[in-house]
Amino acid sequence: MITCIFENGPKTSLRHVTVNSIIVKDGQVLLGKRGTYKGKKIPEAGKWGLIGGFFDRDENLMQAAKREAMEESGWEIGDLQLFRINDNPDRPHEDRQNVDIIFIASAVRKVKNTDEEVKELKWFNLDNLPLKNLIAFDHTDDLDLYKKYLKQHFLLPLLG
Repeated sequence: MITCIFENGPKTSLRHVTVNSIIVKDGQVLLGKRGTYKGKKIPEAGKWGLIGGFFDRDENLMQAAKREAMEESGWEIGDLQLFRINDNPDRPHEDRQNVDIIFIASAVRKVKNTDEEVKELKWFNLDNLPLKNLIAFDHTDDLDLYKKYLKQHFLLPLLG
């Protein structure tokens, strides 16, 4: 949680906002195995997750998604489509009650290597994803919804 003190004096705790992308290439999705940040293990280290992270100040959704994809995977992404806004205050393994904004994106081209937050990248077929207990947070839910979307093409974005 973010603790804020407002101009008129009261304090409150606010939720963080994160952005993740289901990066797609040739029918496969890119997942990153979570690593460290500044030498310390990040939450859910060692598990596979979608590519993404926290917003930086003064950036919009698209900028954040593209920056995080580049930092964590080295991939330039395009054709971003808003997929889901996950505002569940009881997301598993979350210490900050993040509101997560998830995109579907196409992998355009590999530009550089990953940063330390991702210790391994791998393309997965949707029918051969890691086991749920090996996927970080509630990213399995996002991947399951994406598989369902590919079959049913319901209206996007999904809320909740």
